[in-house]
Amino acid sequence: QVQLVESGGGLVQPGGSLRLSCAASGSIFKINAMGWYRQAPGKERELVAHIIIGGSTNYADSVKGRFTISRDNAKNTVYLQMNSLKPEDTAVYYCKVVAVARWYGVQDDYWGQGTQVTVSS
Repeated sequence: QVQLVESGGGLVQPGGSLRLSCAASGSIFKINAMGWYRQAPGKERELVAHIIIGGSTNYADSVKGRFTISRDNAKNTVYLQMNSLKPEDTAVYYCKVVAVARWYGVQDDYWGQGTQVTVSS
């Protein structure tokens, strides 16, 4: 019912910046939360940041002060501004949207396909 399109990943040097975006489309009735997760090789997928109704945000300790999550409700889009990137930020980043699809009526989680972020010299 809902499709997510991610963009903005790539290769960047340590200390650099990237901006990820995730646009939701389809039969969306209401979006309750949006967030970003990441998974590095050999590690569990972890929450990076999320934003909920009212604009409240939460960040993993490892990215606080460096990453900023924001949203554009009119465009059903969530962004992740990543500054001061470190090699340990290297991972596949996944967008997640918690939404109620039109004509379905039940809240569910929807995931993007992921975008690779590589921080290396």
